[in-house]
Amino acid sequence: MSVVVQKYGGSSVGTTEKIKKIAQSIIKRKDKDTDLVIVVSAMGDTTDDLLSLSKGIGEEPDKRELDALLSTGEIISSALLAMAIKGLGYDAISYTAYQIGIKTSGQYGKALIEDIHGNKIKKSLKEGKIVIVAGFQGINGEGDITTLGRGGSDTTAVALAVKLDGRCEIYTDVSGIYSVDPRAYSEAKKLDEIEYEEMLELASLGAQIMHSRSIELAQKYGIPIYVGLSDSDIKGTVIKEVKNVNMESKPVTGIATNDDDVAVTLKNIPKDVNILSTIFEAIGSKRVNIDMISQSSPVDGMVSVSFTIPKESLKDSLKIIEKLTGDNKVIVDEDITKFSMVGLGMKTTSGVAARMFKVFSANDIEIKMITTSEIRITCAIKTSDKLKAIKIVANEFNL
Repeated sequence: MSVVVQKYGGSSVGTTEKIKKIAQSIIKRKDKDTDLVIVVSAMGDTTDDLLSLSKGIGEEPDKRELDALLSTGEIISSALLAMAIKGLGYDAISYTAYQIGIKTSGQYGKALIEDIHGNKIKKSLKEGKIVIVAGFQGINGEGDITTLGRGGSDTTAVALAVKLDGRCEIYTDVSGIYSVDPRAYSEAKKLDEIEYEEMLELASLGAQIMHSRSIELAQKYGIPIYVGLSDSDIKGTVIKEVKNVNMESKPVTGIATNDDDVAVTLKNIPKDVNILSTIFEAIGSKRVNIDMISQSSPVDGMVSVSFTIPKESLKDSLKIIEKLTGDNKVIVDEDITKFSMVGLGMKTTSGVAARMFKVFSANDIEIKMITTSEIRITCAIKTSDKLKAIKIVANEFNL
């Protein structure tokens, strides 16, 4: 019997009524002789509420204790869902990360899954139970609770599908993956399927539909992921390896935007690669993602260097920069949105960037920074220009 791992996001389990509805959907699937493992996120805004509680204690709560606090949201959801399923006459059991041995490494709040001891899950499935797992969490080598970062329940679900040699289905409050966030552009087109590589870029660049590490895992182990609405006949989107793609017919697959970064510029530092290496290594050691690096031409042996980092990491990063560079002038620009176009077709289609820059110029959208790869173009623009940029680029590339 095949194992299906389903994940339900916070909006899907946001109230007890929604949990009861999800329970009914699950038992319908169970009646098709399927072994089911269900991964749940915290209910609605529970994680944000818990974060607010922690800030009531102090502005910088201890990270170990914060992970212990935040993990309780998923435990509540999993227990309530198990109760709802049992109330419908079906056997279910909820598990925490500790109980099924989800082993993690790395920093609190950004832990990585190393392994899962699947024996307890397999035993429960063999007994006919529906297994409910609290997502987003793990246990490190010291036995402490760790969390996987926002959206980490996606990664829990994919990791379980890998471990159990099963399929993975992600259920959320949208009917699939769209070329553009439909909340920002009402005419966005839903995709029937999307390549792992494209989805990974979109997720890492700000598209909030999937956790980027879940896509990395799925691609590594060849696990297709279905994304769609729960208890609905509307067809969703499959993330998988797509063969025989006519890349030239559609160079751009989707747009992602991210308002959560800031641009940092170091003015007039010596043109010495060792200085930059030391700065970036120190920042990177704190698991801070540095992106969009640019450097000015040297003048009298001095250069200016700009890069983007997450807003949440600004305070710690500035401390590191001040310690390593002394009195050098640091400029922080918080008025940026990272606007990205992604598509495998960029590998074989020329002029994509030129078309993007042309429509930006025609609509007075300032480009502050640019970075590219084979399949994406990212610009830093003013946040006030974001919606306009989405509309004009979506129209230009028929997204």
